[in-house]
Amino acid sequence: LRPIAGFGAALKRLEDFVFASIALLILFPLMALISIVIKLDSTGPALFCQARRGRNREIINVYKFRTMYQDGSAEFRQAQKDDPRVTRVGGFLRRTSLDELPQLFNVVQGSMSMVGPRPHPLKLDEDFKYTIPALASRYAVKPGITGWAQINGYRGETRRLQDMVARVEHDRHYIRHWTLW
Repeated sequence: LRPIAGFGAALKRLEDFVFASIALLILFPLMALISIVIKLDSTGPALFCQARRGRNREIINVYKFRTMYQDGSAEFRQAQKDDPRVTRVGGFLRRTSLDELPQLFNVVQGSMSMVGPRPHPLKLDEDFKYTIPALASRYAVKPGITGWAQINGYRGETRRLQDMVARVEHDRHYIRHWTLW
């Protein structure tokens, strides 16, 4: 797939920057409140930073509100329904997608877009890169806070290969047919 380039890319970047900056100004009080509630609910930092792949497969640090207890393990395990690692506040943040709000900082700094393929944890990409050859085409554009796959119900845990294939196909559809609207 061809990357978003030229004048379209410049307009998309401008739109992302303006929208994310305004959203950060408006949502700052809510984000501060969420940070305080996370700190009161469990030990550890309010923000969580995870390495994921961005455009051209470059490694980016994606910011999120921490929704799980810290267990000291560096091993990646995808969150599951009723996962015991999820805090009380974290469950609410995940259900409402409020845990994604810090990614507005990623958009302002330019490593992510408002809309694009959701960036996967590195281990998840490694697990599927040979079984889904089209997976690599997702990296033609910047990843997004939300994407066509998420809007169409392909979000969260991917228990079945078909779920991941459908997610990738929706991401590819977005890349082929994106508009500023």
